Amino acid sequence: MDGLEFLRSIADGRSPQAPISLTLGFTLVSADPGTVVFEAETGEHLYNPMGTVHGGYFATLLDSALGCAVMSRLREGMAYATAQLNVNLLRPATEATGRLRVVGTAIHIGRTLGTAEAQVVGAHDGKLYAHGTTTCSIFPLQAS
Repeated sequence: MDGLEFLRSIADGRSPQAPISLTLGFTLVSADPGTVVFEAETGEHLYNPMGTVHGGYFATLLDSALGCAVMSRLREGMAYATAQLNVNLLRPATEATGRLRVVGTAIHIGRTLGTAEAQVVGAHDGKLYAHGTTTCSIFPLQAS
C-alpha cells in the first residue's frame, strides 16, 4: 500500500491505530492526499504539575499529524522519520477544554525530505492551542 492507503485503512478500522495513540488516547479519523486529521480528548491523566495538559502531549499530537501528513503523499515502499520538530504552545488546555482536533498538512514532498505544518484546535471552542512544523527524512522502507 502507499502511505495514503495505509492511513485510510487505520482511519476506517481495517488496520490498528498506532500503539502510541492507544496509550495517549488520540485517534486518526481521516486521511486525504496531503492532509490528515486526528482527534484527542483532554483529561487529568495528561496534566503536568501546574494542572494543565502537558506540553509533551501537544508535541506528540503535532508530531503524529505532521508525520502522517507527509506519509499520506508517499508512494508504496517509502517511509519517513521526523528529522526536525518545531512546536509552538499558545494556551493551556484542561479537562474542561474537551476534544481537540489536530490537522496536519504536507507542504513539500521531495525525493529525500518532506515538510508539513499542523494545528491543534479546540473542537468545541475553535481556539488554537498549539501549532507546529516538521522536516521529515524520506527513504526506502527496508524489508524485514
